[in-house]
Amino acid sequence: MHAVRLSMTTHQRLKKHAERVPKTRVDKFSERRAELGEAALTTLAALGYARTSLREIAQNSEFSHGVLHYYFSDKVDLIICSVKQYKARCVTRYDHAVESATTYDELMEGFLQSLGDTLRDEGHVHRLWYDLRSQALFEEAFRADVVQIDKSLEDMIWRIMSRFAELSGEAPGMPPSATYALFDGLFQQALLKHLSGDAKAIDNMQADVRQAISRLFAAPAKAAAPARKRRA
Repeated sequence: MHAVRLSMTTHQRLKKHAERVPKTRVDKFSERRAELGEAALTTLAALGYARTSLREIAQNSEFSHGVLHYYFSDKVDLIICSVKQYKARCVTRYDHAVESATTYDELMEGFLQSLGDTLRDEGHVHRLWYDLRSQALFEEAFRADVVQIDKSLEDMIWRIMSRFAELSGEAPGMPPSATYALFDGLFQQALLKHLSGDAKAIDNMQADVRQAISRLFAAPAKAAAPARKRRA
């Protein structure tokens, strides 16, 4: 029974709960979980997985330990809920950049700007994600949800690269998994440098991402300006 519980995703745990209570109560329960997960995100990001417990989160938030324990089975449940909500917002943010860009250059600048902004402003939350992903190598309880989140990020990167392919007229040179690994690796490397005090980490990451995209997709040639006629 213990192994079965560990392999469940957050969605599956909520579904199991839904089978036992009326739909209106399930909706309110899910909404409350979402609120608590969002509120706990700052504390979770500051402390990380190893130093976090439901009691520790309660002590650093406005919620009691009893309230958190009612809505979340353990700290794994709460951390996954918080990170999934944050990453879902990240995906939406990049989707907007893809939809609003009408040229290769617009997409390039929008993508680089979004990467820089999120690393600078929300680096502590991304740190929590990488902590969670690393823990999944050891903790079975994390794996199903981490794989699910990672796949959503891979799909997001592939949508961006597919748009670059459309605007450049060239097919992607690598499969989705390898493409995601490339850009995720550059981002994680820059995050570590940024958190270590490297003032050039973001600029260097943006330059590396620009170069990588340029290697994958050549920018469309710009039409030459018409030559002026010489006066007689």
